[in-house]
Amino acid sequence: MENSTEIVFVLQGLNETISTKRTYFVVTLLAYLFTISVNLTLIVTIILEKTLHEPMLIFLCNLCVNGIFGASTFYPKILVDLLSELSVISYIACMAQMFVIYSYVFCELTTLAVMAYDRYVAICKPLNYHSIITPWKVMKLLLFTWLLSLCESGIAMGLVTRLPLCGFNVEKLYCTNWAVVKLSCVDSTINNIYGYILVLSHISQSVLILISYVNIIKASVRSQEERNKFMQTCLPHLIALTNFLMASVFDIMYARYGSRRLQALHNFTALEFLVVPPLLNPLIYGLKLNQIRRRIFRTCSRKTDALK
Repeated sequence: MENSTEIVFVLQGLNETISTKRTYFVVTLLAYLFTISVNLTLIVTIILEKTLHEPMLIFLCNLCVNGIFGASTFYPKILVDLLSELSVISYIACMAQMFVIYSYVFCELTTLAVMAYDRYVAICKPLNYHSIITPWKVMKLLLFTWLLSLCESGIAMGLVTRLPLCGFNVEKLYCTNWAVVKLSCVDSTINNIYGYILVLSHISQSVLILISYVNIIKASVRSQEERNKFMQTCLPHLIALTNFLMASVFDIMYARYGSRRLQALHNFTALEFLVVPPLLNPLIYGLKLNQIRRRIFRTCSRKTDALK
């Protein structure tokens, strides 16, 4: 294999949309700016309002930070590609993009699992909540979420970088592990085994989330207060989790078994889990959680009054 610093990959996902690239550029830029603004609004609101310094909302803040992390990896590159005749990316930039996107995915799933654990303790063990979910415990869970995600992504990237390549056409809008591994000249069994380990690991997280919600729903039917707590804090979490899991699974299944002739559908499945969750999560929580909604409306009202 030639020197990795000289390798350039060709991203083939935009081949069918050349004539409308400028329109897509405007829509994509607006989506990126809106995604950043709604996530930053939620983050700043939670940080500045001391009454919002609760474990659940701190985990939500982490979810929004991760959303910005993932969006800022994908959007700038696709915006550049939409203004270019040919979508290309260097080997180093491809590995970096792959690392960050996978870190975003793993961190999203682990954060949602941590949030499910927090809701389980809050609803099923309310009297012990503050003794179990302490500030120190919150810090450890946040640290665990990021370290685990970065380690999983780092190992995956390390396994990819050891492979010699015999091709340079990536059949996607951005760099992914499977797309680059397909270009390898040698056996990639180790990469596939590690991929299955990651899938099983995060399926286990999903099963734990499911078990926690079975118990949460059982506990919620006991009183009106518990049902209200479930609707306000757990329902947004369930929507966010369902959306992310469905998008991720659909992308994985289509990437492995879907037809390459349906490029538009392939692009949609590849983008959904990168575009929708960072945009949807802050909107769902911001509109559903009373504390956040009231604080945002109060801030907007003050700014409006100041401008008059």
